[in-house]
Amino acid sequence: MDVIVLNLLVFAIGALMIIKGGDWFVDAASWIAGALRIPTFIIGATIVSIATTLPEMLVSLMAAADGKVEMAIGNAVGSVIANTALIMAVAMLGMKIACPRKGYWKQFALFIAAAAGLYVFCLPGELNLIGCIVMALIFVVFLVQNVRSAKAQGEDDVPQQTQSGGAGKYIALFIIGAVGLAVGSQLLVRSGSTLATLFGVPERVIAVTLVAVGTSLPELVTTITAILKKQSSLSVGNILGANIIDLSLILPLSALVSGKALPVAGSILRLDLPFCLGVTLLASVPILLREKATKVQGAALLAVYAVYLWLVLA
Repeated sequence: MDVIVLNLLVFAIGALMIIKGGDWFVDAASWIAGALRIPTFIIGATIVSIATTLPEMLVSLMAAADGKVEMAIGNAVGSVIANTALIMAVAMLGMKIACPRKGYWKQFALFIAAAAGLYVFCLPGELNLIGCIVMALIFVVFLVQNVRSAKAQGEDDVPQQTQSGGAGKYIALFIIGAVGLAVGSQLLVRSGSTLATLFGVPERVIAVTLVAVGTSLPELVTTITAILKKQSSLSVGNILGANIIDLSLILPLSALVSGKALPVAGSILRLDLPFCLGVTLLASVPILLREKATKVQGAALLAVYAVYLWLVLA
């Protein structure tokens, strides 16, 4: 079998493993939290909000641990660009999206703060300890806001276990899911690195394209489901939460795993981070001003994403 085809196959297997492993892990974690009588709003604001970012998180952490810093950063930033300029754009084109300022301004503000903060802190050519601490504080604010918002909706009950199966089933799913995430992430990082070598391109290029889109598949599936069910708040809320976590938590954790400040390549500073901030503003500001998204805005985001890919691959 051709080496490129083999590595693409391994890449696909890795993506499937982290997506399915993430599903099982989150389902089991939610069941275990319920069995421990943790209130519903805590589960929703923590476990569920982090659920769709597990692929990005594990891939970036594995890459950082292997010393593949450009892949760690490229995956996190590239996922945000894909989430915003591709997946949110699809949502804007596929359904009507209303976002009242009262219900969304805090999330959009945190999203903009995370994108702008990461860009500013990376300008010296590395993400140092101070930058990591500030970004982590944005994540803490996001998490606290999630908990307060869920609690304000009155979701303070202890969930009833309605899923079929006993404790053994969910403990097994928890373990299998965790293993799937870990092994799948390794396969994605290793095959992605090999593909970069085979194609003669920097690892960052593979990270911001194949890896970023691959790890963003949970958000894409959620968005398609939301379009079919006409649940715009589900799609927008999921993408905003995933983006904030990608920007504010993954890279500080990657720096912790690597044991030093994360060096930021010039190509990331010149292209990836500016585009990340640009699509963040393009997606957020019009919605905050108009309290709704439009198909024109979705088309503009897709056009920007196409330009970004062209510049990355050029």
